[in-house]
Amino acid sequence: MMRFTSVRGVKINFKIVGSKGPWVSLNPGGRREYKEAEPLAEYVAAKGYRVMLHDRRNVGASDISLSYKETEEAVWADDLHGLLSQHDALPAFVGGSSSGARMSMLFGLRHPGSTRGLLLMRVTGGAFAAGRLPENYYDQFIRAADEGGMAAVCETEAYRDRITANPKHRHTLMALDPENFIKTLRELRELFVAGANLNVMGMKDSELNSITAPTIIIPGNDNTHAAESAGNAHRLIPGSILHKLPLEFQDVDVVPFDKWAPYYNEIAATFDKFMQKTIKTE
Repeated sequence: MMRFTSVRGVKINFKIVGSKGPWVSLNPGGRREYKEAEPLAEYVAAKGYRVMLHDRRNVGASDISLSYKETEEAVWADDLHGLLSQHDALPAFVGGSSSGARMSMLFGLRHPGSTRGLLLMRVTGGAFAAGRLPENYYDQFIRAADEGGMAAVCETEAYRDRITANPKHRHTLMALDPENFIKTLRELRELFVAGANLNVMGMKDSELNSITAPTIIIPGNDNTHAAESAGNAHRLIPGSILHKLPLEFQDVDVVPFDKWAPYYNEIAATFDKFMQKTIKTE
């Protein structure tokens, strides 16, 4: 059963895993639903934590809202702060994979007093990711709207998934003016591309240098999440810890996160050790 709350004027679908202990937020990659992070959340909660999961705006069952002028990850970071605040869950450990890691770093940057620590996995960066992701996130939908209006957008795989998650999305999308939709996505694309080719996607070196929260980083093992990107984050975030899983690099665009399932227990144990050490030194 879906559970919604209003955060900054947007209905957010969320779930809390675990009933007691310090608060943790885990966030999936791409524009995927919180369900991707749920199996790992179960492992973390079993170690004595409450894990907040949520569909970010424009993702899954949460509201579609495209009327902002910042990167999606920055907006998501502020939405998460509002969601956690509603549940008296701050400060919290905030983390995630890929775009979820990017959002977490921005959370730490924008809300340092609310960040107990950062749990980063599969950090994105490099020329391959910079060339690939604008198509995934924006270009394909701009083309669909330009060629077939909002009906064509609704038929793309990504928006079909969102409509399946919440059938009300079809009405919301069909009510949008295609030209305005295209204009907004082009603006978002421009903002995204401006930060795409940095050492760590979406984060300037100076911003990474200014993160004060204790941070642990688990590198990825594919072309979008090259180990070098995690190394850059480790080098630039003061005092950060790098934990390498026994994974071989795979020469593919993306290794699906569920392929990491054999390591969920190790990830949860690593995060638990890091969080307990952080709590003891506060």
